[in-house]
Amino acid sequence: MNHSSVIIIGGGAAGVFAAIACAEISPRRSVTVLEAGRDLLSKVRISGGGRCNVTHHCFDPAQLVQYYPRGGKALRGAFSRFQPQDTIAWFTTRGVKLKTEADGRMFPTSDDSQTIVDCLLDAAKQYGVSLRAQSPVRRVEKIDSKFIITLKSGEVLSGDRLLIATGSSPLGHQWAQALGHRIETPVPSLFTFNIQDPRLETLAGIAVEGVRLQINVDPKTKLEQSGPVLITHWGLSGPAVLKLSAWGARLLHQHHYQVPLTIKWLPQHSPETIRALLLTTKEQQLRKQIYSFSPVDLPKRLWQNLARFAGISVSTLWADLSKLQMQALQQELIQGNYQIQGKGIFKEEFVTCGGVRLKEINFKTMESRLCPGLYFAGEVLDIDGVTGGFNFQSAWTTAWLAGQHLALG
Repeated sequence: MNHSSVIIIGGGAAGVFAAIACAEISPRRSVTVLEAGRDLLSKVRISGGGRCNVTHHCFDPAQLVQYYPRGGKALRGAFSRFQPQDTIAWFTTRGVKLKTEADGRMFPTSDDSQTIVDCLLDAAKQYGVSLRAQSPVRRVEKIDSKFIITLKSGEVLSGDRLLIATGSSPLGHQWAQALGHRIETPVPSLFTFNIQDPRLETLAGIAVEGVRLQINVDPKTKLEQSGPVLITHWGLSGPAVLKLSAWGARLLHQHHYQVPLTIKWLPQHSPETIRALLLTTKEQQLRKQIYSFSPVDLPKRLWQNLARFAGISVSTLWADLSKLQMQALQQELIQGNYQIQGKGIFKEEFVTCGGVRLKEINFKTMESRLCPGLYFAGEVLDIDGVTGGFNFQSAWTTAWLAGQHLALG
């Protein structure tokens, strides 16, 4: 084997991208990617509903890091070296154009993740990377200055440098521990909320813009996110829910996903302004039924469910709205109390928080501070972003930095 060989465990976005970055700079170096599964880049292929949300149209590192519940601080310098603009340029020079959608997410113009997969595999082959699928690793050791990798087949490989890019796989964390690293316990991030509640029944498929969600488990811990919410058969989904699940991942896990949730359907209103609006409507729309005339911008069926929960019957007129009913309706509109009763999954994009402790990594090079010659990239680290292309961007960035430094020396 080449005297300066690089072995990469994990054939996902981070592993393959790092291999390309390394082999491009150092063509004579032997670079081998080991993937346990049948196909490389399988997660890239299914991501974004099969379209692959490559990155996000945010080119300011200081702003970009705010999309990472864990890892933002460590990524600040890394993004000054390789950020979404660099990702776009990398793919563009290889013939893959990206487009930006209204919410800032970026996809290949083909709307087909296979475009990204093919681009990466072609580049890896062009630079002579050895891509080995169906090559599960059994054991990782460091003997003197060499990394000894034993495959399940019994084959033994040795390399001067090792990159672990296994995503959130428990095996990757085990190998990191075997080489001296500590692991922040992985727990799910980016998930939907299971809520069985009469106010949400029969509303599956209804989306509401600009909702504010709040979790108050104790007086010290207040988690809050705003944005669109989608009512589902099992509870709630949508950007505000996913962001809240990401920022609250550890807290929600600690409470076994059983926590109270406050929903502010109309967060622009204070108790005073919503009361004034309801009083004005009561005075001006005397003969109209409350169920058929809503003074607020909410989907009609949601308005009716909230009115029903506030104790208002179908035939009640605005003129007949009692003080108690008005108070109850006001509460439902701007301070409704719900109960999260578990978590769902967000499509096929399973994201976890947790992984190799970031203080143990040099983020200029992605090399271990504890084990010379060992590198990490992607979700094996305790980094996770909210939905929108941020998890892929941290994978491209950490992989590119690792690849640059795997090629040196």
